[in-house]
Amino acid sequence: MGKSKLSVKNVHKTKKTVFVAAGIIAVVITGFIFTKFNSKGNVQEDLIILKSEISDNVKFYPYKSGKTNMEVMAVRASDGTIRTAFNTCQICYDSGRGYYKQEGDKLVCQNCGNRFSLDQLEKLKGGCNPVPITKEYKTEDDEVIVISQAFMDANKGLFGNWKKQ
Repeated sequence: MGKSKLSVKNVHKTKKTVFVAAGIIAVVITGFIFTKFNSKGNVQEDLIILKSEISDNVKFYPYKSGKTNMEVMAVRASDGTIRTAFNTCQICYDSGRGYYKQEGDKLVCQNCGNRFSLDQLEKLKGGCNPVPITKEYKTEDDEVIVISQAFMDANKGLFGNWKKQ
């Protein structure tokens, strides 16, 4: 009789251990889901730009880093290369309105009105220009350009006050 009570206790301990383990697994999975998916339910990973989508009209790629909305611009320059930059101005970004809209073959800063040639995208650093994403910060092959999640996350401060409309 003493042995059967001991066995029942062991069964309860085993059940308790299984429930605790299941709880821990559930917490880990839930944590993974919340850190891996953005607010729209999309997997938050590297930003992937399909080269086939890019033309001489700027294409804007939204990205969410935590609660920060970001955007990358991509355009095919007149020399056929694809250029990329953050859609925020190196000088005006803190205003919240330092983002660009395309007007013909120019990008126009919505804060100061600076006009910027599409062919200069990614080529100029400093001043009132879009923040370039140069080749050392992206990888590419014949079909895609990949900008890493780590690089995007490291630059989310440029979008802290962003108020794109």
